[in-house]
Amino acid sequence: MTARRSARGTLAGDAEEPPAAPVPEQATRPLRADAARNRQRILEAAEEVFARDGIAVPIDTVAERAGVGVGTLYRHFPTKEALFEAVVLRRLDELLAAVAEPADDATASFFAFLEQMGEQVALKHDLFDALAEAGVDLEARCAAKVGTLKEEVRALHGRAVAHGGVRADITADEVMGLVIGACSHAQAPGAVDDSTRRMVRVVCDGLRTDR
Repeated sequence: MTARRSARGTLAGDAEEPPAAPVPEQATRPLRADAARNRQRILEAAEEVFARDGIAVPIDTVAERAGVGVGTLYRHFPTKEALFEAVVLRRLDELLAAVAEPADDATASFFAFLEQMGEQVALKHDLFDALAEAGVDLEARCAAKVGTLKEEVRALHGRAVAHGGVRADITADEVMGLVIGACSHAQAPGAVDDSTRRMVRVVCDGLRTDR
């Protein structure tokens, strides 16, 4: 679902924004403990609300779910696009933490990461579309993080191949392309709720050496 934009540049379904949105606190100084907690609550609420109701949901609904006032939300995220971007970046950071986490079983870690990656790509599909429509070059803003993620995935893939559980004739970049492609297809009209998970598991099955 892609959100529509009004003449003022807000996304359809938003509450009216303040005339002059303040600069986010985190852009000017370190957050106080209470402000950091509020920001975390807003991001968690946004993910839950967007996943449940779609990205056109009024911003007031996110604030209500987070237990904060709309003014507090706007102090952290002056526009809905800023909130979308923060949600995507938060999940990217979580993927970076997951792929870099040491584990005894390299093969199991590799496939667990691919399933987690599939879930995150599927959840953020509408956010990417909305940001692109708003003219936000998320790829440029995330370039460093994405570069680090690719390096970590290559390292994880290499360990899994060396462990003997993953085919060596498919590169890590090709694996990521397969997962992203499966997620995109699973978002097509008519797909059932569990399509993404099932298709990513098919990709994983095709990569196993013991199938």
